[in-house]
Amino acid sequence: MPHVAQDLFLEMKSEGFLPSYSTLSALMLCYADNGLFSHTKAIWDETINSSFVPKIDLVTGLMDAYAKMGHFDEVTRILHQVTSRHFNLLPEIYSVAISCFGKRGQLEMMEITMKDMVSSGFTLDSATGNAFIRYYSTFGSLTDMEAAYGRLRRSRILIEKDGIRAMASAYIKERKFYKLGEFPRHVGLGRQNVGNLLWNLLLLSYAGNFKMKSLQREFLRMVDAGFSPDLTTFNIRALAFARMSLFWDLHVSLQHMKHEKVVPDLVTYGCVVDAYLDKKLGRNLNFALKRMNMDGSPLVSTDPLVFEVLGKGDFHLSSEALLESQRQREWTYRELITTYLKKQYRSNQIFWNY
Repeated sequence: MPHVAQDLFLEMKSEGFLPSYSTLSALMLCYADNGLFSHTKAIWDETINSSFVPKIDLVTGLMDAYAKMGHFDEVTRILHQVTSRHFNLLPEIYSVAISCFGKRGQLEMMEITMKDMVSSGFTLDSATGNAFIRYYSTFGSLTDMEAAYGRLRRSRILIEKDGIRAMASAYIKERKFYKLGEFPRHVGLGRQNVGNLLWNLLLLSYAGNFKMKSLQREFLRMVDAGFSPDLTTFNIRALAFARMSLFWDLHVSLQHMKHEKVVPDLVTYGCVVDAYLDKKLGRNLNFALKRMNMDGSPLVSTDPLVFEVLGKGDFHLSSEALLESQRQREWTYRELITTYLKKQYRSNQIFWNY
């Protein structure tokens, strides 16, 4: 209720009471969140020229509000006012401004702010450097993204999980699977602090082009390097095997999953169902599924990047739609498969016994 707040504020001042910093902050954010930027600016200018020292949460809130409405010049103005008066907020204020510009795709303004920060004697930290990678991955070209990554490496800052995922997604969107495969090698496949992410991206690059021999070779290299395959690892292979109708490899992979105590998810079951039905082998489906837990609760735990490359199978899509439409019911894999088969083979007889 910004107008009521404004009336109370004016009444308080007319009574001779001086507003506190918390009062001014609350009022500014109220105005900003409601798009009353002329009022926001007036109180901000009053605050910045007083003895009050703005805190980072206030500056962050104001910058975000301005950036959401596309008032990027105001973000820059606040940045310059704060940096010229209150050095105790540095370098946090630069990171906030960089985030405001980056999240809205204002890459040029983000670059200018970063250069201003460095010229002021502040070094690029890991969080800000990785944010740069994410924003360039989302809004920039691949060339710009790779240049930003090169600068990050020269700064001796490690690219972290979010940055890795953002760059991988950018390569996937452009269907640059060769570059997707080179990227994790460049980052370093031996890195332990990101789990299986880099190895999975390498496998995904081969699966995207269905280079099965290379996929198998790198999977063995992954195991030899001491990395234990996870659900995403197995499902990358299972999706590729299913699409290529490599039933023997699919069965061996399922046995390997069981040996490693990796629990299948909806994606895994979908690989089996789709592979058999695509080749009209529904009568033999029971052979593949009898070794799996058909009474488990359906869930999807596979890395979403896999679907960006290989998509979702028909059983997966159909099951998700059914689960979404009937959230109140507790389904099992057995029930989902039975329902799907009835839908697919409504007019045909099929042997389906457990």
